[in-house]
Amino acid sequence: MPTDVVQVLREDYGRFPRDQTYSLYAEDVYFKDPMNEFRGRDRYRTMIGMINTLFLNCEMALHDIQRHNNQIRTDWTLSWNTPLPWQPRIHIPGWSELTLNEADLIISHIDYWHCSRLDVLKQHVPFIHPASR
Repeated sequence: MPTDVVQVLREDYGRFPRDQTYSLYAEDVYFKDPMNEFRGRDRYRTMIGMINTLFLNCEMALHDIQRHNNQIRTDWTLSWNTPLPWQPRIHIPGWSELTLNEADLIISHIDYWHCSRLDVLKQHVPFIHPASR
């Protein structure tokens, strides 16, 4: 029975970054976001593991997920507390564009942010970004 990729992704987002279904990804999957660019499922697993290790109370709120043929788009907000003494709550709204091959494996995962890297950095400093107080 084929895997319902959309349903598995929905479940993965709900428990992100723990217990992700890496078998959805091709071994040589291409990944890109505003901070990283690489190829390989093992590197993807390592990156997710680092998120789980470095950040506190990490959550990925899934707002929408749509599949059109071999393309999936997810809209989300990633949030976490950074382990600084004041533990600011960081929010990155964005979306992902996933491309599937004929076996329904993800061969490309590209993340986009609705904010700049500088905006994310500013969220760590309470006197610059009042919402992080």
